[in-house]
Amino acid sequence: MAAPPIAIELPVKFSRESASPVIVFENVSIAFEDKPVLDGISFKLAKGETKAIFGVAGSGKSTLLKLALGLIKPDSGSIYVLGEDIVQKSEEELFELRRKVGIVFQESALFDSLTVRENVAFRLLEEGHISESEIERRVREALSFVELENTVDLFPSELSGGMRRRVAIARAIITEPEILLYDSPTAGLDPVTSTTIVELIVKQRDVYKTSSLLVTHRLQDAFTMASHYFDPKTNHMQPLPPAAIPDVPICFLLLRDGKIIFDGSVKDLAESKDEYIREYIS
Repeated sequence: MAAPPIAIELPVKFSRESASPVIVFENVSIAFEDKPVLDGISFKLAKGETKAIFGVAGSGKSTLLKLALGLIKPDSGSIYVLGEDIVQKSEEELFELRRKVGIVFQESALFDSLTVRENVAFRLLEEGHISESEIERRVREALSFVELENTVDLFPSELSGGMRRRVAIARAIITEPEILLYDSPTAGLDPVTSTTIVELIVKQRDVYKTSSLLVTHRLQDAFTMASHYFDPKTNHMQPLPPAAIPDVPICFLLLRDGKIIFDGSVKDLAESKDEYIREYIS
């Protein structure tokens, strides 16, 4: 990974209009057993932006991530990832593209029989051409990013839930991805541990400028991301002055009945007059 910048200037300026999209969904629909899950979904994820995806259970949030990774194909519509039409690609063609995309699965999805080192290094080991010394360097760098350098020889069963989630983030970022997909990264965690995970997501956003799709059930997590930045000087997340909040590279997408009913900024979400949206965020 490239070395992080020394400091981040405030406000954190970001322009969605000038930022090129890294993910584009165009009129995407998919159904399972004749039950529509997503119906005519269209949106863009700008380079360097985090898009927080909300919706009740069964609204298609995780399906959207699987589509973005090419794990499943839509029934209709187009999906572009880093400028490539992934709907038309074969599984073999998708393999190279997926090297540029990291994913943090719900419940971490670590391999129980592998050590932390082996879990984090898994994708690099699969490639087969990276030297052991380079793999070791990158594993320790990724674990340093999530502040778990001393866990390399432990097994997942020896870690707390929050530590496992942090190892999952280290595994996702070790290939230096251009895009990160998070599937409910704070689900089932206590508030303090959830804040630690949110801080790591903000750190990845602000230090490496990684584009992200973030599925979450916790509105508070996304509101925290929208009102904070990562300060390398203190190595912690810090609150933004109110005037800078609209410039943070995060937006909110709300799904309902297979359709997008909101896609915009935290300010627009808070000011929405839609009764369903106001009830959802209350």
